[in-house]
Amino acid sequence: MRPKDLNPWDSPRAFYGTELRRKREEAGLSQEELGALVFCSGTYIGLMESATRRPTKEMAKLLDAALHTDGILTRMCEAMEQASQHAEYFRLAAELEAMASAICEYAPMIVPGLLQTPAYTRALTRAGRPFASDEDVERNVSTRRERAKLLDGPTPPELWCILHEAVLRIPVGGAEVMHEQLAHICKLVESGAAVVQVLPFNAGPLPLMHASVKVMTFTDAPPVIYLEAAHSGQLLDTPALAASYIKAYDLARAVALSPTASLAMIQAAMEDLAP
Repeated sequence: MRPKDLNPWDSPRAFYGTELRRKREEAGLSQEELGALVFCSGTYIGLMESATRRPTKEMAKLLDAALHTDGILTRMCEAMEQASQHAEYFRLAAELEAMASAICEYAPMIVPGLLQTPAYTRALTRAGRPFASDEDVERNVSTRRERAKLLDGPTPPELWCILHEAVLRIPVGGAEVMHEQLAHICKLVESGAAVVQVLPFNAGPLPLMHASVKVMTFTDAPPVIYLEAAHSGQLLDTPALAASYIKAYDLARAVALSPTASLAMIQAAMEDLAP
């Protein structure tokens, strides 16, 4: 990847990219040569140097060893992770989500975070962490609301969500909370902020049933897949794996209800919960 000039003071990730590029050039290595030393492509080195991608801690350690930089890149990576308000397994995914030009998400059981209302997030957090303090619960609610501001920005990502019908039927927080949550989804759809399809129970099995799946695409970088379970997440950017998940998502989109029929089902579920 052709290097671009960064202002290192724009963000911690820009500072990291600037330092990585400087230390690579001091070592007399090309992006491809450094990539060979740390078991990745030269393109990926370029993405880190251009602040398009932030390395994992494991990658940072490999870079320190290859460039003989006495652990500075690892310490910078750890500092960026500690500054994040997100769970450790989601931190890098949250950064990529904010940079994505399009996000396609499949949700088998719960409403995706970008679509959640505060009350829904609060009830979901309390159910999953019954011994958490009120402060911790509200911190989680606030963090998720900050993520959702992506949809209100000047250049929001194209958001396409496939919700399994179970998402509409599991009463998280009770009838009042669910009514508000489904109304919020309808509002996002009607305003054009998101496209939502519902996968009905009678659609049968599909390739994505095992976990929630987020497909993130970018204008200047390869796509990334994020898989999430209850207390863990995994990022996948291997081209072959990404292509497989994108194909599976397209299959789910094909068998789901149309956006119009999906909106009607969500509205019907909402009306069933009306006081």
